[in-house]
Amino acid sequence: SAKQHVVRKFLGLLSSHNIPVYLIDPLILGLIDKDIEQIRSSSDGPSPECKYFCAPRDFTTFALLDKAWKHEVELFRNAEKIGFQWLKFLNKDPRLDGMDDLSGTEIPLHYIFKLASHAIHLVVFYERSGNFLWHGPLRLKQHMDRKSVPFRKLDFGRYPGAYEKPELLLVSIDDLKVQIPKNPSSFLEEMSYSRFLECRYREARAFFQLYPDDASIDAVEFRKRAKSLLHLAALTLNNLGVKFWLSSGTCLGWYRQCSVIPYSKDVDLGIFIRDYKADIIPAFQKAGLPLKHKFGKVEDSLELSFQGDDDVKLDIFFFYEEDDHIWNGGTQAKSGKKFKYLFPKFTLCWTEFVELKVRVPCETLQYVEANYGPDWKTPVKTWDWKNSPSNVQYNGVWPVDEWDEVIQIY
Repeated sequence: SAKQHVVRKFLGLLSSHNIPVYLIDPLILGLIDKDIEQIRSSSDGPSPECKYFCAPRDFTTFALLDKAWKHEVELFRNAEKIGFQWLKFLNKDPRLDGMDDLSGTEIPLHYIFKLASHAIHLVVFYERSGNFLWHGPLRLKQHMDRKSVPFRKLDFGRYPGAYEKPELLLVSIDDLKVQIPKNPSSFLEEMSYSRFLECRYREARAFFQLYPDDASIDAVEFRKRAKSLLHLAALTLNNLGVKFWLSSGTCLGWYRQCSVIPYSKDVDLGIFIRDYKADIIPAFQKAGLPLKHKFGKVEDSLELSFQGDDDVKLDIFFFYEEDDHIWNGGTQAKSGKKFKYLFPKFTLCWTEFVELKVRVPCETLQYVEANYGPDWKTPVKTWDWKNSPSNVQYNGVWPVDEWDEVIQIY
């Protein structure tokens, strides 16, 4: 097959330069996944047919870790010698951006190697401070030939993505030795929700010019404790396999100022009620965070609060999905009154916050505006959870005979 021939030449080229790549093509990984046990146990004898690399596709996708990338010029020269045309796509390095500097330094994010009618898409992954891998978007420059490669069909590059570091497995398929993620199905699942959003440093700097940052000892200490609490919460929920995201004031802090709001006094997380597990409370208690209160019940308005160090608490709000909106509940302990906070439907993206890979609503602006209204850019230091939010609704009163179950304070 012509496709197999192109892949073979590409892998030979990279192997001769000692550049390790691994296969991340979702179509081929999907085919491999169905046969994974057989592939793992098979000998390296010749394949009777070309089953994987001959799938009808105009391109094949591989990944390269930035650290493994050397001798670029020589590689391209040799690629041209064996007939490849190539394209390099640069964009700015977000790892160098910060509150003090927007570097604008460009790094290679994607390469295309084309031979005859088949293209190899090489995606460059970089390590981020939250100990995960990141790839950038593929942006075409104005003068580029858009017809040479089916850019719209490429599986990686429409937006940036975040991934855990994969364990790799060397396999022999279609008479080619190639590295693949050890568990193709979990890589493919990860791919489906890999979209990544950068913190908005430019807007954060503009915010701090209007409202200088609180650099007092108390503010610095609170941020340190909040970061530590968020790391512990992430570890606990990730170990349980429970998806969560930054919510309320913690989400506002990330979106508005790339930081923890120092007067917020807590860390706020959201979890869809469908992801609730009974193990959550014991897991946090085992991690050294006692339950402070539990309001509501799994079917209605559940919220949990855990006590961290020095009065920093962790609030977990559970979200319920309706046809056209999503909501979480609130309960006033002394009166049994219920409240409801309405949000437009949203999806989840990854971001990097306080050196942690963590989720946020992809539609962050709509999420923040729902909670804090059109003036969310203006700091508000006195906040009443029953009246201040733009999206709060009165939602009745808990029946008195349910109070022992739905209002638990420790």
